Amino acid sequence: MTVSTASVRPAAVAGMFYPETAAVLTGDLRRFLDQSSVECSSPPPKALIVPHAGYIYSGSTAAAVYAPLAGRRDTIRRVVLLGPSHRVAIDGLALPSVSGFATPLGVVPLDQETMATLLALPQVTISDAAHALEHSLEVQLPFLQTVLAQFTLVPLVVGRVMPIQVAAVLDRLWGGDETLIVVSSDLSHYLSYAEAIEIDRLTARQIVSLLPRVEHQQACGATPINGLLLAAEKHRLRPRLIGLCNSGDTSGDKRRVVGYGAFTFTAEDENVAHVH
Repeated sequence: MTVSTASVRPAAVAGMFYPETAAVLTGDLRRFLDQSSVECSSPPPKALIVPHAGYIYSGSTAAAVYAPLAGRRDTIRRVVLLGPSHRVAIDGLALPSVSGFATPLGVVPLDQETMATLLALPQVTISDAAHALEHSLEVQLPFLQTVLAQFTLVPLVVGRVMPIQVAAVLDRLWGGDETLIVVSSDLSHYLSYAEAIEIDRLTARQIVSLLPRVEHQQACGATPINGLLLAAEKHRLRPRLIGLCNSGDTSGDKRRVVGYGAFTFTAEDENVAHVH
């Protein structure tokens, strides 16, 4: 699929959150994915929660849920990607007006037909400003470009909105096996190492228990997480904790850390998940 470069959002955080050259980026992604020991689940996940820090901090945690998608490489043709707004205050959920998102690995085309239908919902708007410098969505794209074949993207930056309104958007986009939902969120921010472990374990318990009461001090993407939890319960998905760590584990600095969690959501006949 080709997309006019005139309507493409360029990579904003290449060279900061992940390498800016395709060769180095590909090598880093391959290393993260090859080191992931998580086996493919059956049935495969319908939705993921994935961290969005720099790859040196959270890349290994993200890879734990992305690596198993290789088994669905040719099945998943659309990714619905939600992440919190870090730079621009917005109401509702914001789509961009462009037709593609670029990374050093190429351009991901947007599902413009589906995006147009979302504008019928009052909580969905268009804001290129919200997307221009937002890293929470961008950092997921190189992983998706590596583990999937051709796919289109529905990118949504989430601002001030009720979780039930996020769930309504997900219901509209739910689809079948061809659609994967990805919520991009880190967990606690700038706590001590011991405090972060305690808070992040609590957050993980809430998520695997489908309790849509995650607070913003627990996760920067609390609103899309809570929206996903509402939708997951409605659609009878079961969450599973795949990985939990923080920047103290990956950088060594344990004074003020950021927490990272990776979760999958699969059909309800999966084994019950526990936080150990």
